[in-house]
Amino acid sequence: MNKVLIITYYWPPGSGAGVQRWLKFSKYLPKYGWEPVILTVDPDFATYPALDDSLNNEVPSEIKVYKTRATDYFRFYKKNKSGIPSAGFANNDDKGVLGPFLKFLRGNFFIPDPRRGWNKFAFKKASEIIENDRINFIITTSPPHSTQLIGLKLKKKYPGIIWIADMRDPWTDIYYYKQFYPTCFSKKIDTGYERQVLTSADKIITVGKSLKELFASKISGLNTKIEIISNGYDEDDFSGITACDPAIFTISYIGTLSDSYPVQGLLDALSLLKVKAVDFRLRFIGLVAQKQKELIISVAGNTNVEFIPYVDHPSAIKYMLNSTALLLIIPDHHSNKSIITGKLFEYIASGKPVICLGPVDGDAAGILRETGLGITFSYMDSYLISDYLSTLSSGKKIFPKMSPKVFSRSELTGKLIPLLFKPE
Repeated sequence: MNKVLIITYYWPPGSGAGVQRWLKFSKYLPKYGWEPVILTVDPDFATYPALDDSLNNEVPSEIKVYKTRATDYFRFYKKNKSGIPSAGFANNDDKGVLGPFLKFLRGNFFIPDPRRGWNKFAFKKASEIIENDRINFIITTSPPHSTQLIGLKLKKKYPGIIWIADMRDPWTDIYYYKQFYPTCFSKKIDTGYERQVLTSADKIITVGKSLKELFASKISGLNTKIEIISNGYDEDDFSGITACDPAIFTISYIGTLSDSYPVQGLLDALSLLKVKAVDFRLRFIGLVAQKQKELIISVAGNTNVEFIPYVDHPSAIKYMLNSTALLLIIPDHHSNKSIITGKLFEYIASGKPVICLGPVDGDAAGILRETGLGITFSYMDSYLISDYLSTLSSGKKIFPKMSPKVFSRSELTGKLIPLLFKPE
């Protein structure tokens, strides 16, 4: 069986879309005749925004997983704050002196990101694996984008290997990049790293059309070696769980809700529902910024809102299936058309109608139109949002235009296989 080395910082017990993506690819690669070999960071040396120990049970026993130590550049942050910053510090308060100072350090002294403390250990171990297992194919996945520098260094050492760079998010164009206060010199270094990776990788994978266009615009002729393989859902995650409609019209949001996620239009729409005497519950599962909590409660009312702390993945699926509708919010940023959150595909798999707030001409909006499983609204279209909520609260069912199976992890793994051969 052919072998492919997958280098990923995020792996169980870490949680999130980055973990799910390559955990699921690894699960289905043997079905197509490929043996995945995983190189990741030892959890004792890792810094994860959230943990989900249940994902350890999903790692196939036959897969080789190598783990190395790392230098923890977040240790100073952890001494001053609780937990690890998620979404590039996007949820963190800038009050006082310490907040901006830490962000400045992050953006100018840890380029491209603080998790590069893993690189020297990962490079050494990857070299051993490549030589001992005679591996000719490697995949690096990011963020963290520092992981791509491991692939870059390996490609220079072993020019004959085929290197695929999986880039799930923008690099220097990510919506929270300016929060790091990068100097012109720092931005030049980071942009240089990005260009080297894009130029040197044999193939590049992105998760959507706009992200492909973004990366292709940086270097002439790059478009031909960029492929789109979206995130998806695993049918096994939904087996044995029965969907139901709660007695109260329940809108659920799963995941992080930072201050960059506009909610005012939705709240105004809910106020209109109150006028119509529609009983509802607005439920958030995951990390919600304090300002957002206060705003939501002040408008929607304390009795209509439920905040549930982070839960493991199986529990998140249950909450999806026990909702009337699911809420998706795209951050308000000039490049947000390219944002396709991993949970969108699990939303689609649930069969529940999706209420999306974001660019109506964005990639996420296009997927919802294509599947017929939801509608995207501009952030402040409160009247249109309210009309849609009223329709859903009346019990009207939605009917998909296509099978969600095109987004199943097994089908998506099949799209990866043709890339694991030498380019012509």
